[in-house]
Amino acid sequence: MERVHIFNAGPAVLPEEVLREAQADLFNYKGMGLSVMEMSHRSKEYQAIIDETEATLKRIYGLGDEHQVLFLQGGASMQFLMVPMNFAHEGKVANFINTGVWSKKAIAEAKKIGKALHVAASSEDKNFSYIPKGYELSDNPAYLHITNNNTIYGTEWHYDPEVPAGVPLIADMSSNFVSKPIDIDKYSFIYAGAQKNVGPAGAVVVIAKKDFLDTAASGLPSMLDYKVHTKAGSMYNTPPCWTIYMIGLVLKWVEEMGGLEKIATNNQVKAKYIYDAIDQSNGFYKGTVEPEARSLMNVTFRMATEELEASFISEAKKVGMIGLKGHRDVGGCRASIYNSLPLPAAKALGEFMIEFMKKNG
Repeated sequence: MERVHIFNAGPAVLPEEVLREAQADLFNYKGMGLSVMEMSHRSKEYQAIIDETEATLKRIYGLGDEHQVLFLQGGASMQFLMVPMNFAHEGKVANFINTGVWSKKAIAEAKKIGKALHVAASSEDKNFSYIPKGYELSDNPAYLHITNNNTIYGTEWHYDPEVPAGVPLIADMSSNFVSKPIDIDKYSFIYAGAQKNVGPAGAVVVIAKKDFLDTAASGLPSMLDYKVHTKAGSMYNTPPCWTIYMIGLVLKWVEEMGGLEKIATNNQVKAKYIYDAIDQSNGFYKGTVEPEARSLMNVTFRMATEELEASFISEAKKVGMIGLKGHRDVGGCRASIYNSLPLPAAKALGEFMIEFMKKNG
């Protein structure tokens, strides 16, 4: 069977080259007679896998010894809890910019554990259709937390926000991680679920400045303590071995593609195919996001009726395009066009949108 065009928001499409290499390794990894999934995480062979995965990520982002990379479990949702537990210290206030569902979930977790918090800016007044251009910090800010890309509403930060000296910037980059160059030094702490851009589900990648990690609280439950995970090299408990192995393969693929600059160019081309179909449709397709805030990862749009949207999703599936149904919280349509989605898939979707409009407009 030929592969379909996968527009799922996550778990998302993976590079075909990576899947084929993983397939070859699945039964017998490098002649060892076993799979990575069966390998001891304490073996030198697995240590080499996790070390190389970390090294590849550091090369891609140009990270030096001042940064720590961690591979953890629980996804971004666990980070919503761990970040305030570790860094929202007594007398300090956790600050958030609210740009959608995942920002709200991060805020809710901080609130559940009784942390002082402040919403420094929000785009909720216009149904999260834009990225706030400014913000107002509280007194004694512990950090400013942002969600760089919003999978549900289809907005993305297209710049690295400025923060006052001494205020750490923390970012949930789950859905645009490794998708474009960023000014890494502006961020004290980044976390990203793997299942959008860098691998299958099962792991979250953390990039943190070591001096910021040093300020983390002590005496927390071990699995929620960044210091414990740092000291153990991401192996305090059995890590998600296969997922980390797959992340390593995807990161090598990114390098072979030409790194962040080339990946970003590809993502811009893919997005243009679809946004052009929206913009040139005379209102048949209605974008849900202000143009300057449009995500290059998740393109969201509506049509005149839910019945028409259902027909669009059904007809697209018949020609091998899946995952185009919008999130259940907002409805409509959504095309997730992460790094691994091939250019021809995005072009095919743009062409399908034009043909569907001609038949139904």
